[in-house]
Amino acid sequence: MNEADFIAALRRLPLHPGARGLVDDGAVIDAGPLVVTTDTLVEGVHFLPHDPPADVAWKLVATNLSDLAAKGALVEGVMLNYPLGDAAWDRAFLDGLGAVMARFHVRLIGGDTVSLRGPRVLTLTAFGRDAPAPARDGARDGDSLWVTGTIGDAGLGLAIARRGYGPVMLRDAYRRPHPRLTEGRALGPIVHAMMDVSDGLLIDAMRMARASDLAVAVDLDAIPLSGDARAHGGEDRAARIAAATAGDDYELLFALPSDAAPPVAATRIGRFAAGRGLTLHDSNGAVPLPPRLGFEHSSTV
Repeated sequence: MNEADFIAALRRLPLHPGARGLVDDGAVIDAGPLVVTTDTLVEGVHFLPHDPPADVAWKLVATNLSDLAAKGALVEGVMLNYPLGDAAWDRAFLDGLGAVMARFHVRLIGGDTVSLRGPRVLTLTAFGRDAPAPARDGARDGDSLWVTGTIGDAGLGLAIARRGYGPVMLRDAYRRPHPRLTEGRALGPIVHAMMDVSDGLLIDAMRMARASDLAVAVDLDAIPLSGDARAHGGEDRAARIAAATAGDDYELLFALPSDAAPPVAATRIGRFAAGRGLTLHDSNGAVPLPPRLGFEHSSTV
């Protein structure tokens, strides 16, 4: 596909009015204060070279929408920066892009196309509106730490995708995450702090505590595991640590007063207190922190 073909295909997707039919070099958005987030997926880092292109498109959009969910925002639209390459891959990506946009009612605002040789680098920028926009630094001494959904499915799913066999439900948790947009809207006005779990539950809990200048204690036994995860990976201490450090969950992690209950399905997994740092415990007592709390990018030079 050349650039003109790709843009023509994009015009068949739901377009934001500000996109002006994708005929201009700039878009015009009149939506009041906006929440803006951007994510880049790199082949070999965020997705496997043999992952289906439609699934890569889904994940690219979903990871950005998860950031909007953590701000309690309504989705205004997205901008896509796309490297043209193999025509069949590009067409399959467009199919997945159309599917995820339809599923979450997303409109395309614009973007850019380039030529690229080598591993694919895909960037999407998402815009949200009408957001209470809770920060991650607002947790208070005595608050409870909560998380939506289950943790660790995507970590097991990545291993399954690498092997080529295993429970499809877990594999799809890695390839096609579901941003918690509805939950974010309900939680946004009432939480003290909120963020999404992208790099791993433990590292993200530590980041929230550090930003709030507090300590946080996490109950390893309370971390919610799905039935598929328990059946496939177990639920002992090692399995729970693996789940809590794997990342790619895209659930919402949030702080509420100790006497408050969230208006959405969620699990209380810890507590904030005066001090610094992250501690772990389970029914047998204190649990040593693992050497790796989650995923962190680092220089390869």
